Amino acid sequence: MPQAVDAGQPQDLMNRSISRSLRAAIAAALFLPVAASVARAQGAPVKHTVTADGHPLAVWEKRAPKPKGAILLLHGRTWSTLPDFDLQVPGEHRSLMDALVARGYSVYGLDLRGYGATPRDASDWDTADRSVDDLSAALAWVAKNSGAPGKPALLGWSNGSLVSALFAQRHADQISALILTGYPKHPDSTIVTVPDTAKPAHAKTTEKAAASDFIAPGAISKKAVDVYVAAALKADPVRTDWHHLEQWNAIDPKKVMVPTLLIQGELDPIAPTATQAAFFSRLGTADRQWVVMAGGDHASLMENLQPAFVAAMINFIERPVWHR
Repeated sequence: MPQAVDAGQPQDLMNRSISRSLRAAIAAALFLPVAASVARAQGAPVKHTVTADGHPLAVWEKRAPKPKGAILLLHGRTWSTLPDFDLQVPGEHRSLMDALVARGYSVYGLDLRGYGATPRDASDWDTADRSVDDLSAALAWVAKNSGAPGKPALLGWSNGSLVSALFAQRHADQISALILTGYPKHPDSTIVTVPDTAKPAHAKTTEKAAASDFIAPGAISKKAVDVYVAAALKADPVRTDWHHLEQWNAIDPKKVMVPTLLIQGELDPIAPTATQAAFFSRLGTADRQWVVMAGGDHASLMENLQPAFVAAMINFIERPVWHR
């Protein structure tokens, strides 16, 4: 079950008393009744093309009939929107997009440059700054075209959480809420600038890499993992290349002033508790929450804990807010 911390509450969230098998059973019990209420996908998501600096970006949409809000999802380092956020497994409910649409939201996913249906640009590289600008263009398009009231909320996963955090401190006026999951960078870490002499590797992606995030025992079926691996390799057969990684050093949690939800999988090796605690405690916004998915790992958003993950998102987006 998830555990939540609001600003000012104790941050010792590691519940070690429940056995792994019991946690898996709790997750499964939580998943089944909620999954029954999730609307099945009404066909494939709609693909839109948004232009940023003359470059086409793929934005995928699944829309509720009368949306009460809009949410944009940003993928991680290796895989793009469709495998990450719209995983379709026969007999199972794994699509985060479908789950959020069932809760009344219009949901969008951006493929960054070189991912999914978005081509690489002439530079052949991605950078943090370029991705932030592309995200800004996509969110401006969503705000104009979603048919939902208010500003969109933004969720970033893994590498996408880095892009989203940097975006939030530069473009706070474009979003209503920031949701980060699998956030990997400790605020005290520094990425060293290296000479820009390398060439893009264009390395092939692998089945082993596609399955590597699923580490929590019993968290997801083998069938779902197999479907994910096939979908990931189809969508992203070549690993996208990044450089100027020192641009991530510009992330400063004190400059993040938008309402922020941090979701951590307890067993996530990429987002350890020390990193989450340091980032959370230094956020510039007082309107913040930290939720731990007990027994969850880096991919909780598509595993058996997904209903709890969605509940954490919706509870934060729809929380009562006192306006002074």
